[in-house]
Amino acid sequence: MNFSARYWPRASQMGALGGPLKAAALVFALSILAACSQPEDWMIQGSAMGTSYTIRISHPPADLSQDELATMLAAEIERVEALMSTYRPESELSQFNRSDSTDWVHVSDDTAIVVEAAQEISRKTNGAFDITVGPLVDIWGFGPRMDVNGRPSDEEIAQALSHVGYQKLEVRHEPPALRKSDPLLHVDLSAIAKGYGVDQAAQVLIDQGIEDYMVEIGGDLKAAGYNHEGNPWRIAVERPIPGDRALLEVVAVEDMAIATSGDYRNFFMQDSVLYSHTLDSRTGRPVTHKIASVSVRARSAMLADGWATALLAMGEKGLEIAEEQEIAALMVERDGDALHEKGSKNW
Repeated sequence: MNFSARYWPRASQMGALGGPLKAAALVFALSILAACSQPEDWMIQGSAMGTSYTIRISHPPADLSQDELATMLAAEIERVEALMSTYRPESELSQFNRSDSTDWVHVSDDTAIVVEAAQEISRKTNGAFDITVGPLVDIWGFGPRMDVNGRPSDEEIAQALSHVGYQKLEVRHEPPALRKSDPLLHVDLSAIAKGYGVDQAAQVLIDQGIEDYMVEIGGDLKAAGYNHEGNPWRIAVERPIPGDRALLEVVAVEDMAIATSGDYRNFFMQDSVLYSHTLDSRTGRPVTHKIASVSVRARSAMLADGWATALLAMGEKGLEIAEEQEIAALMVERDGDALHEKGSKNW
């Protein structure tokens, strides 16, 4: 089945869990200008996970300073990145990937939670979402390797494919640990870890008694409560057009997360052929279908993140799976220069 992840371009464009532009139709808050004009509202921004984050808070608590909250949020986002980045050699995930042990390897509760969620999506999509595609991502130049130029050889693809398969990875919680049956298995959480980072940052706000907020990291977004006008946060979804930032649709988000995955921002050209960052784990090569982007709404940003990628990887069959799993999804199909929207029942 089609694989999994949102990977980012090479060289200077790459970052810790990805690059400065997520391989997705970015979502953003339409209330930006209005929020900035309200002195009682807070906006906290920073850089992490190879991208940027923006957090907006309406009606902030009187007993907490903005600087204190910014420090707490930066620390939590950094904590997630330090666990799950494949761009950091010292991260928990990188250490697991380097290990050639087929015994249980202790990991944090956080990593176990994210891997379990990813594996569940893999099972429900028959491997369309597969976090073990690290070897393929590396040889195509969409991962942390800096020595890749152009299309890999058929031999390299075949070799990488022999070490891919979500069935080769196990996860448990008591105590939290991962186990791989193939010593060369390589896990990459780029398609789901940013969403988890959004959820964890939102939990920091909740713990501080904040009810009205919008958290966005690299395009993955979660919002709760209301903006300064007393309305649900309004989120814009981009049209999947390379080099453009045109509006596709506006979505009101209340106590909900949204993520969008697309094929039009991260790719490379070789011999007049476009190679997308989304790979097919059956062939080890980029997918070829007409679906340009998929947006998903869910209760957690982690699930919205993972499912948006999974449905994009499945192509035209993604809408059928969205209906079966009762997922709120919006798929955009490219037909020449025209774009056609198809929403699931729950969208």
